[in-house]
Amino acid sequence: MLDGLKRLFSRPAAAPPAWDPAVVWAERHGHVFRPVKDEGGFVVDGQAGSLAWRLEWGPSQRPYVQGNELRLRSDAALPADIQAMVLDRPLQLTMEQSVFDQYVEGVQTRIDNTTPPEMRWLVMLTKLSGNELGALRERFAAVGSSTNWLMHWLHGPLAQALLAAPLVPGQPMVLMVARGRVTLRAGLGELSGAALDDWLRLFSVALREARRAAEQSAAATGAASTRPSLWAPDAMPPGAPEAPETDPEPPR
Repeated sequence: MLDGLKRLFSRPAAAPPAWDPAVVWAERHGHVFRPVKDEGGFVVDGQAGSLAWRLEWGPSQRPYVQGNELRLRSDAALPADIQAMVLDRPLQLTMEQSVFDQYVEGVQTRIDNTTPPEMRWLVMLTKLSGNELGALRERFAAVGSSTNWLMHWLHGPLAQALLAAPLVPGQPMVLMVARGRVTLRAGLGELSGAALDDWLRLFSVALREARRAAEQSAAATGAASTRPSLWAPDAMPPGAPEAPETDPEPPR
């Protein structure tokens, strides 16, 4: 009897009916579903090849996402100095207007760590031009600490996956690389297996292409390092721009 009571009280809380599509989806694909009681959401753990990923759904952690949001993240073992962000055009315009309102017409004089990293990166990092974005230019904007790495990442399968993303007006999307981790964040009010499939498909391509871009960059750097350099490692040319400030914490 005592063992039966222990099993009864140790059972996890049943998922709300609204989560049923996610529970069925996770079971169908062999992923691990877990409710997060205190946060009013859930977590799904899965695998993309050799890389583990985590999907989270619940109340938004960013002011630019209204309602519930979907988060996907994976430690991709990328170089820690790579910083890159792709976001939908409406969100880019909203954020840039917010930066203008707060730091040009407002009372704040500088961007600090209390500002969301997405907003800081729009100001700090190099933005790709329309020509560099190619087919993505009408729907997306992209910034990065390395233009070459960012273009390697975006061009090819990831560009096609982004163009096929299930974007809904009013539900923004951000794809980021920071501290060796790939993170996707999107507004997602209504759960469905099809929507989870679509977002995981995009994230998996972004993860795979980030690894490929890092390998290509490493190979190019190795080839270039065999040639004499004009500048010594500790002697940058006069007027060279400083590297962008890194985030104090990886995006959550």
